[in-house]
This record gives sequence, structure tokens and C-alpha cells, in this order.
Amino acid sequence: CRICGEKASGFHYGANTCEACKGFFRRSLQRKESYRCFGSGDCTIQPGKRSACAACRYKKCLALGMSKD
Repeated sequence: CRICGEKASGFHYGANTCEACKGFFRRSLQRKESYRCFGSGDCTIQPGKRSACAACRYKKCLALGMSKD
């Protein structure tokens, strides 16, 4: 997965991602979440710790080309 580093399951929303990141991005779009980072804005997203900062995870999804289109 280009977002968290886990094994990717396919091409979702424009990026090669795992099921967890696909679901996270889908839920973010559906709920129109506004996430807030409590760190410095560049938290590390890695396997096993991908839910530590939703704001940085969502930002990384967008930066790597994920979109609702």
C-alpha cells in the first residue's frame, strides 16, 4: 500500500492501496470528516500504526493521488 506500507490489494480511488486505507478514504469522503493533527503535521504512517493520526493519513492519501473521481 502506498499509504501505510501494508500489502496492497488493488488500485482504489486512483492509488495502489490496502483494504484498510481504501475503507478509511471511503469513510472520510462519506462522512466529510475534518481531521486535525495533534503533532507537527508530518506524522509517520506505517503498518500497525496507520490509525495514529487520521489527519496525516488523509493528507497522504490525497498527496498520493487518491480522489473520489
